[in-house]
Amino acid sequence: MEATERRTAIEPREIKQQGDAGLRIHWADNHVSRYSAAGLRRACPCAQCVNEWTGQRVLKPETISQELTITDLSIVGRYALNFRWSDGHETGIYSFRYLRELGEQDEIREEQ
Repeated sequence: MEATERRTAIEPREIKQQGDAGLRIHWADNHVSRYSAAGLRRACPCAQCVNEWTGQRVLKPETISQELTITDLSIVGRYALNFRWSDGHETGIYSFRYLRELGEQDEIREEQ
């Protein structure tokens, strides 16, 4: 994949919250990724959820309820999203690159 194609792959055209517990991103390369609030929260990249030194996930996925919702969503610069979750957590900054990778991982799991 060329540099231009990679850059296009991580540029969102549309970011749309779907209800209280879902998110859809339509990327510039016409790929569409769908995310659940609980899945995104479990993948939070912040220092409270991932050990900064080891990269090991500290957050236990089973502690996140399937009923979790997105209470607020904001764009960080031109490169990321920040969520406020119904459990009060709000420190994770999800780069567009990270969101695209998460979306593709979920699609791979769904195909198997």
